[in-house]
Amino acid sequence: MEAGQRLWTRTAHTARDSTDVKASILLGSKGFDIPKISQKLEGLSAAKTFEPLEPVRDTDIQGFLRNERENALLTVIEQARKNTFEEAERRHWESMENEWEREKQKILNALIGSGQDLLDFPQEQESILGESVSMQGRSAMDNVELAYARQIYVYNDHVIQGGIRPSLVDMFTEVGQKLDDENVVEIWKMVQYLTDVPIATNENVLVARCSPRMQMAFVNQAKGYLEQSYVKYITTTIYGNLQQAQLGGVPGTYHLVRSYLNVRLPSSAPGLEDGSIDGHPVWAMIYYCIRCGDLQAALQVVQAAPQSLGEFPVFLQEYIRNEDRRLSPNAETKIRLHYRRSIKNSTDPYKRAVYCLVGCCDTNDVHSEIAEKTEDYLWVKLSQIRFDIDEDEGVIQDRLTLAQLQTMLLEEYGESHFNAYQQPYLYFEVLLLTAQFEAAIDFLSRIERLRCHAVHVAIALYEMKLLGVPHSIQSQLLSKEAADPQPLRRLNFARLIMMYTRKFEATDPREALQYFYFLRDLKTAHGESMFMSCVSELVSETREFEMLLGRLERDGSRKPGAIDKFHGDTQKIIEMVAKDTESKGLFEDAIRLYDLGKNPEKVLELLNKLLSQVLSQPPSPQSAKDRIKNLALAIAERRKHLGEEGPRATASTFYLLLDLVTFFDLYHASSIDQALDIIQHLKLLPFSLEAVDQKVNAFRHYADEIRRSLPDILLATMNILHTQYKNARQSGRHSPLVGRGLGPIDDGGKESYISYLRSQAKSLITFAGMLPYRMPGDTNARLVQMEVLMN
Repeated sequence: MEAGQRLWTRTAHTARDSTDVKASILLGSKGFDIPKISQKLEGLSAAKTFEPLEPVRDTDIQGFLRNERENALLTVIEQARKNTFEEAERRHWESMENEWEREKQKILNALIGSGQDLLDFPQEQESILGESVSMQGRSAMDNVELAYARQIYVYNDHVIQGGIRPSLVDMFTEVGQKLDDENVVEIWKMVQYLTDVPIATNENVLVARCSPRMQMAFVNQAKGYLEQSYVKYITTTIYGNLQQAQLGGVPGTYHLVRSYLNVRLPSSAPGLEDGSIDGHPVWAMIYYCIRCGDLQAALQVVQAAPQSLGEFPVFLQEYIRNEDRRLSPNAETKIRLHYRRSIKNSTDPYKRAVYCLVGCCDTNDVHSEIAEKTEDYLWVKLSQIRFDIDEDEGVIQDRLTLAQLQTMLLEEYGESHFNAYQQPYLYFEVLLLTAQFEAAIDFLSRIERLRCHAVHVAIALYEMKLLGVPHSIQSQLLSKEAADPQPLRRLNFARLIMMYTRKFEATDPREALQYFYFLRDLKTAHGESMFMSCVSELVSETREFEMLLGRLERDGSRKPGAIDKFHGDTQKIIEMVAKDTESKGLFEDAIRLYDLGKNPEKVLELLNKLLSQVLSQPPSPQSAKDRIKNLALAIAERRKHLGEEGPRATASTFYLLLDLVTFFDLYHASSIDQALDIIQHLKLLPFSLEAVDQKVNAFRHYADEIRRSLPDILLATMNILHTQYKNARQSGRHSPLVGRGLGPIDDGGKESYISYLRSQAKSLITFAGMLPYRMPGDTNARLVQMEVLMN
């Protein structure tokens, strides 16, 4: 290794020496004195440009003052430069941060899931052929989304008109029924049941949902749904086995259960107690009657039982009489004591289950012998929930609350236990029927083909004030706050809507607008309306200005756009969109928006800024200059037609810039005589030495846009004068001054005309030198060069 390193070092030195030798030979062959050049290079001073090169004596007051003055100027210049760079740096980073915030929101809205286990979701096996997608023209919405969107449109129409609002749940249920998908129909049937509760309109949504009154209503409605579903299941089973079921007797739950047991339960099942009725075990009959939600049918079985059932008939009658479906404390104590002593060890699973339902005994027993399906388990647990337990009752250790059941299903069991991604409808049902709306919607929204239904469930619940939303729209899709009771979650409704509309807002902006209208009561982090913020983003993304915001007619009136339907402050929305567009640097769009919003000052201000940037460029079709010029001319023509005044200073600058655009267009088209006539009529530059002082003084009153354009104007004008000078020298034509009394006739006025052009050029040079304005470095040099060529 060491030998290799030494060899490499020697080779590198040789290569370096060889390079030096080659450079010396090359420069020497061209006549360069190498030693002398080396000495000069070494003697170069790195002193600053403005530093005094000669030392100042202590007694040289003039020199001292001159140095102090120069140092003061240099300090100011350096400080101004430093401040400028710092300000530019600050604005740059501010712009970058704002841009990143916007992009971050787009990324977050595009991501699906609650943000907790995003990478652990198993990939769905979906068939492309299974999707019935109907593309309507250029629409990105499928037939299901379009069906929901039509209902959204009708609903918003009623809201805007101020009439009685129709039920969104019923409207969406109609959509589900037309889809020929039983699972979707069941989703909306569940939502119908769960929303048929007393709505609290004057308090916090989550506080209202945690009240015993509303929780009891949720549980009763969930049980009602499960009971009617079970009746439907029993009926389907019976009609599928009519011969075995032997359906007959008076229509009702009693005979329905009897026929169902003919199919399901063998006549000689072991371990069943207390005899039978109509050939079926008593406790099985009682259980299935209660499972179907018909307590009177259960009482009918109890009263017809061949053997004594002890005190149970009394307990059941009290249970039926109480609207809350609970026993008195004394009766509850008795039935629990009886359950612990004898019933708990019974071999009859139906008897144990009935006692647990009526007396809320043994809430840990899952009754797996008879509760074979998740729906059965859920119904049993919902039936055992208590809402008004007093700790003095002494049964605190054996109770089940809705919060406990919610926590167990969401956090302890969770998605993996229910195999959620293979059975999404089942897991959604479990969460929804236990009043965990936010978690249910969040789960369903993560599945692409079901997201549409999840979003509309969220909209229906939000409109009914049953959906908990976070305080900040920056939150994850599903979040919980420290002050919230367990296990309540909050759903970021705004993010869900924006995530959903992202798919089709580019092709269907009108439909996206309808969805954004639901966000009108939510606020952004800056306190602005989410509706207005989303509209602003939508307009910027789609650039459908006329469709969404309307357009200005030639008479100055505004043709309404899609936004006008919502009867909001349209002007305020347009102004907000215009400000956002301007802040993004999209000045041409901002001009159109400010024009639409009747803000002539901003229109002219931005037009002046843009015109000054493209003023001296040669005309070209479809170029930036061409677009800006056409826009400016259209606005100028309309202002003239309508006699609009506007801010005088800004307007005068605007019209002067338009004239200068014409001047440069003629200049680039080599129409130098017409261009010179225009610049002379504008009286911007002096064409005689007597007018120089006046024009220098007038220069101070021009706007920055004119002053920044002056170097190009001076160069173009000097070029015109130089071209006319060359033409006059080369051609024998008469001077245009002949006949004006400005030149002798003998030579056709040629010499006097050349002299006249020189005096004009000299006036421009003098004017440029007297201006209190720092022009680009080569401007003065080029002006002087052309003036010299004319002499």
